[in-house]
Amino acid sequence: MDNDSFGEGGFGDGGSFGNGAARPPRDAVTPAAKAAPAHARTVKVVSGDFLLTVNPVDGSEIEPCPPGEQPARPVRRTAAERVERQRAALPPVPPGPASPRLPLLERGEERERLVRLLGQGRSVRLTGPAGSGRSTLLDAVAEDCADLAPDGVIRLNGHHRTPGELLQELFTIVFSAPGHRPDRNALAGFVRDIGAVVVLDDLEFGGAALDELLDAAPECAFLLATTPDVPAPSADSPLEEVFLGGLGRATALELLSHIVERPLTEDESNWAGDLWFESEGLPLRFVQAGGLLRQGDELRGDPEAVDEFAAFDAAQGRDVPLPTLGEGAAPAPLLASRLSESARQTLRIAVALGGEVPHQAHLPALVGDTHADAALGELMGCGLLSPVGTRYRLAAGVLAQLREKGYDKDSVAHAHTAAQHYAWWSGHPSVTPERAMAESDAVLAALGALVSGGRDAGHAGAAVRLARAAAPVFAAGLHWTAWEKALRAGSEAARIAGEVAEDAYFHHELGVLALCTGNLERARAELEASIGMRGALADKRGTVAGRRALALVEDRASGLTPKPEAPTIRTETPAQPVSPLSGLTATTSQLPRTGPEDEPVTPATATAPPSRRGLALLGARRNVVAAGAGALLAVVLGTVVTLGAASDKEEAPADNVKNGQQTDGDDFTEDWETPQDPADDGSQKPDDKGATKSPTSSAVPGTSTAPDAPAAPGETPSSTPSQPGSPSETAQAPRPTPTRSTPNPPSTPPKPSPTETAPTGTPSPSDTETSSSPGGETSASGPSAPESSSAPVM
Repeated sequence: MDNDSFGEGGFGDGGSFGNGAARPPRDAVTPAAKAAPAHARTVKVVSGDFLLTVNPVDGSEIEPCPPGEQPARPVRRTAAERVERQRAALPPVPPGPASPRLPLLERGEERERLVRLLGQGRSVRLTGPAGSGRSTLLDAVAEDCADLAPDGVIRLNGHHRTPGELLQELFTIVFSAPGHRPDRNALAGFVRDIGAVVVLDDLEFGGAALDELLDAAPECAFLLATTPDVPAPSADSPLEEVFLGGLGRATALELLSHIVERPLTEDESNWAGDLWFESEGLPLRFVQAGGLLRQGDELRGDPEAVDEFAAFDAAQGRDVPLPTLGEGAAPAPLLASRLSESARQTLRIAVALGGEVPHQAHLPALVGDTHADAALGELMGCGLLSPVGTRYRLAAGVLAQLREKGYDKDSVAHAHTAAQHYAWWSGHPSVTPERAMAESDAVLAALGALVSGGRDAGHAGAAVRLARAAAPVFAAGLHWTAWEKALRAGSEAARIAGEVAEDAYFHHELGVLALCTGNLERARAELEASIGMRGALADKRGTVAGRRALALVEDRASGLTPKPEAPTIRTETPAQPVSPLSGLTATTSQLPRTGPEDEPVTPATATAPPSRRGLALLGARRNVVAAGAGALLAVVLGTVVTLGAASDKEEAPADNVKNGQQTDGDDFTEDWETPQDPADDGSQKPDDKGATKSPTSSAVPGTSTAPDAPAAPGETPSSTPSQPGSPSETAQAPRPTPTRSTPNPPSTPPKPSPTETAPTGTPSPSDTETSSSPGGETSASGPSAPESSSAPVM
């Protein structure tokens, strides 16, 4: 990024500066407020086994990653690539003359111990108060350990970072995987193979979270720098503890002399001795004290400088007194009062953003001064800023000191200005996700300031626009934590502003993010809320996107893992059309068998639960079977009633009346049959009509010839003897065939049953069992007509 990345005079106050002079434009650049809206940029990234299409308009779409979209396996970067990436991750060098590099004083013993422990492969926790010079010591140790590990030295910053984020950054530095964020398991596999010296500054967690970080990279030696207020490691942690205190009095005075680049006077030495006692020898206090002394030297050397700074009276002239001890202990207000107006305005913006200092390329647009980027050098020279990762923050204690002096006045207005600028900048087509990620902390700080401090609709609307512009860029940059924070701040701002459509978008994105991280319950809740809002707004495209994501959540929750390949076409045979009478056999034969192979499938055995594959089809088949069975029952009962009524007026026909009877579990056919006469030796003669007739089938007065009906399951049909005292007759059902012809008679006569060999006059068990026809008369032709409850039930 350079200073020309922003339109000159195109933001904020239209190009005016603190001194009221109009800034001459360097190029003919269209103002940002009047620029044509850029087309929405959709970016495809792979998260685990999901393909995420970041859509800033309707909401991101997520689906199982198709085979053609699978990313290549991450490859390890070369040493030169790692060095270049680490160099690009350093804070920008402030413009202007370079400040002299201060020597590392009184830290030789700690430096040698740290290098020795890291060389042995052991991890170390360096603990020291804020301002004790931990970052400077880490820089020196990193130089000494450059050749200790195969993957070199990796610099990370733990400010507002979780263990998962740090592991992801560690993976990104060592491996090249553009557009790919591996899931938790895959990430653990890659990080486990990294062998490097990891120098981690500003660590903010301990305990179990720290153990998780150390266990994830067993081949790495960690050098962790933290403050005493951070939770300690667990009791069984393998970390070595090294404590870092303040400098000695002589060393502190030597450091002060290096900063002012001259020997100290006696008064200055006495003043520095009192400051050493009050600050416990913290190096940061002496860097800031050196800034005060240098400002005093500049004022004494330039008489006109007295009129430039309002903190001094013109009568003082070149006689600039030493700061008081209180001013030396809290030097930020006095240091700021002697800086330029652009530097003081930069401090106000930093206070409004919670201590975050925007990149120097953003300062001209935010401050309204073409050369405001030079303010960064002023602030660094007097010790008001500290490097944090790729950016700068207010040094320890500076934020509280400036707030006491009123630098937080109009903080919400400054945050609003920053939000407007970042909303335009984040949505600009030239801004890459990497550049947006470097500015993520300032963007999130602006969002938080507007949501917490500005409850009016104007500030909330600015926060909504910033979140809508920045969240998709954070998602494309694979920074899940920044993406989530932007979405939650945007959702809160949308509720304040009453923008339901924007709130629905943020809920949808939160659901997609929860699905990417494996939090299915959170994903379901967020997506359902978004679908409800978009349904009320008649947003069809957004609703469709939400329902697709919700369907994927349900699949994952039920244990199903949808595959991206083409769906399998089922080739099951559909159910054949059935008629009320003859279609019953064809339908029931398709039901799945649940017993042995030789067991017939009857309505009783066909009730076993079907397999999951045929569940939907089986339900339709059962409906068809039930309809066919009901139609058959109605026809049979109608026939029985009709024939029973006719038997009261005329003789029974000589021919037998056939009736449908179930004879096999696999097939149901219709057939009319009559009982055999035992005296006929099992031989039967078909008549000219093809039906079998018994010699004793003549009608008996007072009896009827009602047709036979199938007996209830488990019952044996019996017949009433035609003459008193004659043996009972058992109906012998021949093997049915699909035709009406009777099969050939058996080659050997059947053996008589026990009821057939009973002596004459002796009642058999079947003598007392007679069946009544629907007309109330006893039937002599076969088993009784069934009641409605004894009909076959499918």
